[in-house]
Amino acid sequence: MFFYQNDNSVGGALHLETGRRIHYVFLLLVVFGGFFVFGLSENIRGPAILPIRTEFGLGESQIGFLLAINALGYLIACSFTAFLARKIGIRPTAVAAFLAMALSGWLIGLSANFAFLAASFFLLYIGNGMLEIGLGIIAARIFTKNTGAMMNLTHFFYGFGSMVAPVSAAYAMTLEIGSAGELGWRGMFPLLLSLSLLPIVPALLGKVPGDGSDEGKRISLKTIAADPSAWLIVGMLTFGVVSEMSVGSWLVYYLENVYRWDTERASGMLSLFFLLFMLARLLLGPVTDRIGYTKSVMLISAFAGLCGLAAVFLGEPAAILFALAGMGIAPIYPTVMAILAKRYARGLDTALTFTVTLLGIGNVAGNMFVGYIIDWFSLQAGYATIALLALVCSALSFALLIRLKRRREVV
Repeated sequence: MFFYQNDNSVGGALHLETGRRIHYVFLLLVVFGGFFVFGLSENIRGPAILPIRTEFGLGESQIGFLLAINALGYLIACSFTAFLARKIGIRPTAVAAFLAMALSGWLIGLSANFAFLAASFFLLYIGNGMLEIGLGIIAARIFTKNTGAMMNLTHFFYGFGSMVAPVSAAYAMTLEIGSAGELGWRGMFPLLLSLSLLPIVPALLGKVPGDGSDEGKRISLKTIAADPSAWLIVGMLTFGVVSEMSVGSWLVYYLENVYRWDTERASGMLSLFFLLFMLARLLLGPVTDRIGYTKSVMLISAFAGLCGLAAVFLGEPAAILFALAGMGIAPIYPTVMAILAKRYARGLDTALTFTVTLLGIGNVAGNMFVGYIIDWFSLQAGYATIALLALVCSALSFALLIRLKRRREVV
């Protein structure tokens, strides 16, 4: 009788462990697939901007309004997603985000006027904001070991989706469907954004550990806002991300105007930047686990900033340093997410809302600041500012490291 009970106990434990592994695989598909379609959805509009402008007769100010309303939708979604996840669960929230993104693609394709088009893009970025918070919570719940490596791997899929997005969009727009002719931008958006439906299947099958079970243990928004470490983390992330986004916005323009490179050569340097960017996220994650997340952000952001400054001051012979800076910039975002996951494990949804919302505001302000520096001074001054932002990220990381060491809370 004793051995019979013991066998049942072992069998039950094995069954439970097998079930956990199956759920883990489903959730991996949600996170990796989700970040891939997230990157895809954010970057397929590039090839479509010109035909959209032509068809609707849009001016620069209307395109600017379209981009601004995208950012607004993203920020609004970041502000309510944590509350929604607490009320209905993380998985339903992620499913709702995927559905909103897929629906927006069809609405964009059906747009009869600019107002309808803007509202459809607004819905897309509502879905994007919900997805970033939702996937961040799921990732933190399942990546309890080797968090830095897994967060970097997760954001590698975002980078991969971003990389293939413009090429996929341009190709899809040229596809011919029978006698209807080319898909164009109206067919491209519903076609590619329908890929957002694929991660719904594993999202419905997987179970997120601890979903809805720790309501009484959550750290409040007031507590996080009163924590100086939280503000240092926001600063680290904001300066790092603004530096990252500014490279994508200005590098080609810089090389064309300062070094007189042709567009193909300049675009090749940006492509090399993103290649090294993706490789860094794929390969450097385990390093962050080994040496610590805060120290890692301090070192890699300093490397990125020094590469950028050296490239500006040494001139064209050192242009390769612009691309090498991508290896330092790339791990900043996912490694800071790992810091949040470890430090605010009992209130990650609230911490993500606080951090990502302020990041969105800081990102808009930071990119405007870089643009003003270029207008007021020069492209060299603007790009040096981009590099200095990475160094500010490093300095804030050092300040956080010192603070956490004093409190014996280093992550």
